Amino acid sequence: MPKFVIEREMPNVGNLSQEQLQQAAQTSCGVLMEMGPSIQWVHSYVTDNKIYCVYNATDEEAIKKHAATAGFPADRISRVRTIMDPTTAEVS
Repeated sequence: MPKFVIEREMPNVGNLSQEQLQQAAQTSCGVLMEMGPSIQWVHSYVTDNKIYCVYNATDEEAIKKHAATAGFPADRISRVRTIMDPTTAEVS
């Protein structure tokens, strides 16, 4: 299944309490359960004013549907073409 990075602009999101983040995660997971196996949340990075989420999904439309249903912004959706890490530098 393709992997996507979703950029969510959410001013002051880095100041949310653990309980508020838990509520947001529960909302997201509830929508994901309703949508079925066509979309999976991998993890998210919370910064001061944005959340960067990594999802596996059949297509960009599934990401948009999840965002709309959960009430979260999806300001930028980018399909991951490949993954690079320090091992990429290694010579075979």
